Amino acid sequence: MTLDVLPGRLAVCRLDAGSTVPSWALDAPPPMSVTRTEHELSVMCLEEVVPGDVKVRRGFRALAVRGPLDFSLPGIIAGLAAPLAAAGIAILAVATYDTDLLLVDEAEFQRAVGSLREAGHEVVA
Repeated sequence: MTLDVLPGRLAVCRLDAGSTVPSWALDAPPPMSVTRTEHELSVMCLEEVVPGDVKVRRGFRALAVRGPLDFSLPGIIAGLAAPLAAAGIAILAVATYDTDLLLVDEAEFQRAVGSLREAGHEVVA
């Protein structure tokens, strides 16, 4: 797989399940993702747009699988997650219609890139 390093640092925010999607999230430049479950509203976006009063985990870097990907392709995330798990690197995966994103803590990012390259994946900065 070919992965592109996305610019900037990302944050993942947790809001109450019944919250409306805040304007700061809707106006955020890409990448931005909103997911609602019965327990929460989760927003992934560039960390600089997140207000100070929001529950947030900052400091992620992102890799995007070069796509578009066909929905019938099995094992994309598994093939990327396995070498990272073997290296003890946690990820947060976000899927879109065209591609998959892997979020990695910035402190582990260079090691993650090295692990992916060692596993045969191309990482493009």
